[in-house]
Amino acid sequence: MSSRHSATKATKKTSKRTKAAKKRPTTKRSVKKAAKPPATKKPPVVDTGESDTKRKARAGKILDQLKRSYGPATCALSHTSALELLVATILSAQSTDENVNRITPELFAKYPDAAAYANATVDELENDIRSSGFFRQKTKSIRGACRMIVDEFGGQVPDSMDDLLRLPGVARKTANVILGTWFGRNDGVVVDTHVGRLSQRMSLTWRSKNDKDAVKIERDLMEMIPRDDWTYFAHAMILHGRQVCLARKPRCASCSVATLCPSAVEDDD
Repeated sequence: MSSRHSATKATKKTSKRTKAAKKRPTTKRSVKKAAKPPATKKPPVVDTGESDTKRKARAGKILDQLKRSYGPATCALSHTSALELLVATILSAQSTDENVNRITPELFAKYPDAAAYANATVDELENDIRSSGFFRQKTKSIRGACRMIVDEFGGQVPDSMDDLLRLPGVARKTANVILGTWFGRNDGVVVDTHVGRLSQRMSLTWRSKNDKDAVKIERDLMEMIPRDDWTYFAHAMILHGRQVCLARKPRCASCSVATLCPSAVEDDD
């Protein structure tokens, strides 16, 4: 038999095997789904339907209890100047205060003023703040804000809401942190993830659609809390949110304001 005939036969056999394989029914492999984690017990958000007067009175009692529980609560970000607080607050986005406080000692020593940040190369500053997360956007914000501080504010962090909001990377929350914590001016209430969550659970906000609606939450809190306490209230609520009123499983049994919170649950085991 010639090699040509042998090759033709081999090709036909391969073709038949291929067709047979195509006709065979395929069976689906059963994929075991990962077990869902047990549901955590979150307190329901309760609409109290109370009058503004009663809600304001309850808010005052919550404030008094927070003062007894947390004393002179203040910002957890380490800083010794308005500029350091500005940089630390920008770094704290999507990071923890503890992590930021590990980064800033060397950072503040390396960049003593706004000009130093403004003149830093992108690569160098990104490398210095990399561990804070989202370091590219934060580098852009810090360099941009410090460039404007140098060019338009004589190297000093401005002390008004309007001017702070002009700085790249600075929104109302950051401006409130700087004005209230460093300059001692209560122009608004800091609404971070903790303040938003607790305000909803304690029914201290009624205009907001959820705990991310920072603008409306701040407006409601400004009506409920005395102006002199706006900065303190935010710091105390942040501490309470970190230590007691946790996002997934609040410790209502050990909460000092549980009797004033309509969302508190009796059993938090």
